[in-house]
Amino acid sequence: MPDAAPPTPTEPRRAPQGWRVEGAPPAQEAGAEGGLRRFKPPGGRRFWWILAGLLAFNVLASVLTGGAPERLEVPYTTFRDQVQAGNVAEVTSRGDTIQGRFRQEVRFPAGPKGESETMFETERPAFADDELLDLLVREDVVVNARPVDEGRSLLATILLGFGPTLLIVALFVFLARRAMGGASGLTGLGRSRAKRYEASEQRTTFADVAGIDESEEEIVEIVDFLKNPDRYRKLGGTIPKGVLLSGLPGTGKTLLARAMAGEAGVPFFSLSASEFIEMVVGVGASRVRDLFKQAMEAAPAIIFIDELDAIGRARGGGSAIGGHDEREQTLNQILTEMDGFSGSEGVIVVAATNRPEILDPALLRPGRFDRRVVVNPPDQRGRLEILQVHTRGIPLASDVDLGSLASSTPGMVGADLKNLVNEAALTAARRNHERVSLGDFTDALEKIILGTARKILLSPAERERTAYHESGHALLGMLQPGADPVRKISIVPRGRALGVTFQSPTADRYGYDADYLRGRIIGALGGRAAEELVYGDVTTGAESDLEQVTKIARQMVGRWGMSEALGPVSVLPGPSDQPLLFPGMDGSVSEETRRLLDEEVRRIVDECYDEAAAKLRANRDKLEALARALLERETLDEEEAYRVAGVAAQPSEADLLAARVVPEL
Repeated sequence: MPDAAPPTPTEPRRAPQGWRVEGAPPAQEAGAEGGLRRFKPPGGRRFWWILAGLLAFNVLASVLTGGAPERLEVPYTTFRDQVQAGNVAEVTSRGDTIQGRFRQEVRFPAGPKGESETMFETERPAFADDELLDLLVREDVVVNARPVDEGRSLLATILLGFGPTLLIVALFVFLARRAMGGASGLTGLGRSRAKRYEASEQRTTFADVAGIDESEEEIVEIVDFLKNPDRYRKLGGTIPKGVLLSGLPGTGKTLLARAMAGEAGVPFFSLSASEFIEMVVGVGASRVRDLFKQAMEAAPAIIFIDELDAIGRARGGGSAIGGHDEREQTLNQILTEMDGFSGSEGVIVVAATNRPEILDPALLRPGRFDRRVVVNPPDQRGRLEILQVHTRGIPLASDVDLGSLASSTPGMVGADLKNLVNEAALTAARRNHERVSLGDFTDALEKIILGTARKILLSPAERERTAYHESGHALLGMLQPGADPVRKISIVPRGRALGVTFQSPTADRYGYDADYLRGRIIGALGGRAAEELVYGDVTTGAESDLEQVTKIARQMVGRWGMSEALGPVSVLPGPSDQPLLFPGMDGSVSEETRRLLDEEVRRIVDECYDEAAAKLRANRDKLEALARALLERETLDEEEAYRVAGVAAQPSEADLLAARVVPEL
């Protein structure tokens, strides 16, 4: 495929469009020659005033001290000797003090260690009666009429003595006022750091949101209230004070909040909850007050707080010292501000969190976050809609089937699908394609799920062992009834693994039975069982497999009640619970229960391993065929893998469940 023609030198280079933050003001243009931005010192004009004060002080100090030269103090007798020798040029006298200048430098005291200078000072004894004036006139010495130099004045001494100290104190006061956001008017610690976005041409709307229709419908009512508040007020209805968006990372909580502000056409104040917290006590509460004040002045408006659990954790935990810390002060201020709403201000607080179960109950009561919206991962139709949104500006080749991509990406959320489209576009650009093809998408999907291929050279023996290991995984995945279909087998090193076997369901699943989970364990143990069957020993290559197997078995016994010995009880913490440093030390689980849990986990794993080894021994020829094909081609896709193994594709668990459904007459 030919490369795209590069732009000619006469064509002006244009900045790429679509990179500006939603609602943010356009960036200031650089200089005509692309120069650096103008320097903006911290503190604005106050910085320049302090700098000017320092320069003025240096100039004043140099002026006040510049007229006081160093003078050599000499005895009166030495002075008379120099007058008689004709070495005194001029003198100035006041009382008995005589100052003057030698024509040539005089060293006093005599010797190599004495000081030499032309400017001198001496004291005439009160009892002297030596006709000094006649001697000076006779030796042509100029007798000046100006007063003697008495050194620094009192003002200069005070400035030089206390000036630096006063400047340092003023600097500390300036920094303290700036840090606390005082009367200096500067953006300090006490000011809110929320970014305010106004309506613009690039606002996010519900047209940019896809795959989460149920959550979107719950937000439409709030948007309608902001647009048409009188419709609800005349019936006595009030808008919810707060909306809590919860869900897995990447499901689109932040996007939904931005779309809400875009549809309503109101100012949008956005910040992360962690931005409230500083090491200075009281700053978080001050920022909360400032944020709500700004929002009420700009009402109707929306305040969006991302990652609310950073400050909204349940109070009274071990993280607080003495039951009261900076985080709790910030949380208390948020509760107070939300209580202060009457519902008529037109300010809505929208918060997002991945862990709603750890939030403080005071946040979740009616009157604060009245409405809770759960943003779930999209289903297959939702993933298709998300892919259509993210590929609107991307040229696609004719072989790209977004529906097929949506069905092959179960479990992916909006952020994952956006990353998939971006990786495919980067891959196409790297290959100089004019359009993004299906191969670019499949390679991008492999890179995201399986990892980036590593260019390392394996020895023939290690390469062969890896082929048998992956063949064991794949063959058991093909033979196990109801298992997820094998999509790809590869012995190309990716990430930390020397080989990968990728399985995925044909449809979304929301619940798993014991047979399916045992099948997962059997498939994961297939690599270790294949190595033991072929070589008679095992290696460290099954480390991640054993971790996965142990995790599934422990959850089957300890969380999901799939063990007759332990019964339908839950003795393990859920994924949202904090792990205990010493499991069972809190007395919630007895020693006997923990021992029984370990025994049941070991029993399930041993049974699954025996079944995996038995199936591989019974299908040794299929294992050898898969291993030889992998050594020859390194990578096998779904169709090739099933054909080489001589196994017909088994219906998945989702297909089996669909076949059991009897249509209504």
